[in-house]
Amino acid sequence: MGLDRRGDVVRHDGTDNRQREDLTRHAKPFDISKREVWEAYKKVKANRGAAGVDGQTIAEFESRLADNLYKLWNRLASGSYQPPPVRRVEIPKAGGGVRPLGIPTIADRVAQTVVKQRLEPQLEPCFHPDSYGYRPGRSAHQAVAAARERCWQYAWVLDLDIKGFFDSIDHALLMKAIRHHTKCKATLLYVERWLRAPVSLADGATQQRDAGTPQGGVISPLLANLFLHYVFDEWMRRSHPGVPFERYADDVVCHCRTLDEAQALKAALEERMTQCFLVLHPQKTQIVYCRDGNRKGTYSVYQFEFLGYCFRPRFARSRAGVVFLGFLPAISPTAAKAIRQTVRRWRLHCRHTTELADMAREINPVLKGWLNYYGRFYRSALHAVFDSLDQYLVRWVRRKYKRLKFKVSRARELVVKIRHLRPNLFAHWALAQDGGQ
Repeated sequence: MGLDRRGDVVRHDGTDNRQREDLTRHAKPFDISKREVWEAYKKVKANRGAAGVDGQTIAEFESRLADNLYKLWNRLASGSYQPPPVRRVEIPKAGGGVRPLGIPTIADRVAQTVVKQRLEPQLEPCFHPDSYGYRPGRSAHQAVAAARERCWQYAWVLDLDIKGFFDSIDHALLMKAIRHHTKCKATLLYVERWLRAPVSLADGATQQRDAGTPQGGVISPLLANLFLHYVFDEWMRRSHPGVPFERYADDVVCHCRTLDEAQALKAALEERMTQCFLVLHPQKTQIVYCRDGNRKGTYSVYQFEFLGYCFRPRFARSRAGVVFLGFLPAISPTAAKAIRQTVRRWRLHCRHTTELADMAREINPVLKGWLNYYGRFYRSALHAVFDSLDQYLVRWVRRKYKRLKFKVSRARELVVKIRHLRPNLFAHWALAQDGGQ
């Protein structure tokens, strides 16, 4: 053997590595390349994530990377790959209750990414322009901006909540939709296997699934979007073409002209969901009146939450300086409470041996994330949210400097002085500079 000019190994029979891989691929039932598996692995590594049911971390997977990727490719290409059980993890919801997440193994995440990379380009052109969730080039901010503009145009909103959506997706209907878009046998085989993969519970028991797709799986958001594309998006386009909406995964807002139209749409959607083995949440699905300075009618509900923002009547100032009442989004009470709870868990006041600059360096990435997301609309609402953080900094000062232990006002003055001298030290201090607008 020797090397050719490209650096590939050349065997005595004249074949190089690339030719050998082509021959190997054609010998397999499914045309899946090693390059696809490698590119999928790089995406999984970049996204990081917890270990699955086998306990294997990214670092452990990497310790035998070539061997692990080769085995995975061989099984995927031969049709012998069987997904392991998905590890169930329950995440507390901000509003109470828990959200069940399914954590696949590292190898399974790579396998799902391979199939997702094949399926997504086929599905993406078919999706509705007002479907924003988990799609390339689309974001939650775009969905919130569209909802804000339409709330100015339409007086009524139907705020939808599908009860246990990810756990309720009907497998037969979903597979029917996938077969409509692809004839790739590998995609159809492995998607069906992932849908049927059992769940490993915290007590070690294994639970079989006959519906749903694990929330937390790599391919699950794409499958969920496809399912709701036919259950909701296409149905709305055919049955209610005059009702605009924004959908982010299973979080949906519909805009109606009148209360009667909203009530009729709600009744029709309840029937539609039943036909597709889904249920609208009876308490969380609601009709909302988008009251502002020009709409004088009355109704029992004036606000709704969408993607971490609360839409309700708020006073604002126009570019001409005129104060008006508009129906506007700002950080929701639920999201604000979650931020305050996180800040409380940091226990900054107990870290008086840590320098302020070190503390800021540690928490600023999180603060910037909150500011970038919740500061896009009605930014001034964040002042009250981050006030609790400044209170912890005051307590830090009182512990750091013994002479200020019982002098709260002096400690507060010192924090204000530091903020003026070093306005960029903590990320949230930028609110004071831009006025929070």
